[in-house]
Amino acid sequence: MATVVKKVLIGVAVLAVLCGVFQGYRLLWMETGWTRPFVVDDITMPSLRTIVERLFEENQPGGPPLVRILLDNAWFTAREALAGFLLGALIGLAIGTILHLSRLLRRGFLPFVVASQTVPILAIAPMVVIWLGGKGLPVWVPVAVIAAYLTFFPVAINTLRGLDSAQPRALELMRSYAASPWETLWKVKLPASLPYVFSALKVAATASVVGAIIGELPSSIQDGLGGAILNFNQYYSIDPAALWATNIVAATLGIAFFLAVVLVEKLVVRAAPEHVA
Repeated sequence: MATVVKKVLIGVAVLAVLCGVFQGYRLLWMETGWTRPFVVDDITMPSLRTIVERLFEENQPGGPPLVRILLDNAWFTAREALAGFLLGALIGLAIGTILHLSRLLRRGFLPFVVASQTVPILAIAPMVVIWLGGKGLPVWVPVAVIAAYLTFFPVAINTLRGLDSAQPRALELMRSYAASPWETLWKVKLPASLPYVFSALKVAATASVVGAIIGELPSSIQDGLGGAILNFNQYYSIDPAALWATNIVAATLGIAFFLAVVLVEKLVVRAAPEHVA
């Protein structure tokens, strides 16, 4: 319990420092009139107080506060991101395992796995929407596929690395017991790969949120954070705090996904020196 409290206090302290740096940078640039790298004013960099106040203001007269709208949008995006995260994680685990078991496929297929990540996601997203749109699928399916595209790569690479990291003496012991390759994979290699896999899942969790938000743009989905960002971007010159508030909610969603993976890791992986990736 003391460790948890300590981590929370450290997190609050770091957040306070970041807020202080933000406000200090803003105040210094506005007081001195510096214009590099950009002009700082209430449009380009609204104060934290303005952003927080905007969260609790009505988005439209008589309507709900902005924070209520953004939380509803975040919940919609979270479901898309979760579906993409789970799909991408399963695909990544499968690819990493197959490449570990087959040296031939590793040499032939791994370069294409790496090359898939050199294609900008903004170029892939409209294609996925067109391919899967109009087939009677729910509107969120293309978005989940786009999120999975950003998710599978780190999981695949770290799964491969983790499976390769099993101790030679443990593998030799399994061979002495005439264990099958699948028994060795399940009892030795998979446990050894867990720290690597969870390291990848932490990266993939936040990437799935980014992929879901990007995927909502060509899908013309207005119920998620992507639609909110696109909408508030159009009115940035007159209401910049709304876009900043949306970005804060999106970042908070990514952090929540990251912390969820950390919690699952604590429940699954038992701390041991040999398991440190």
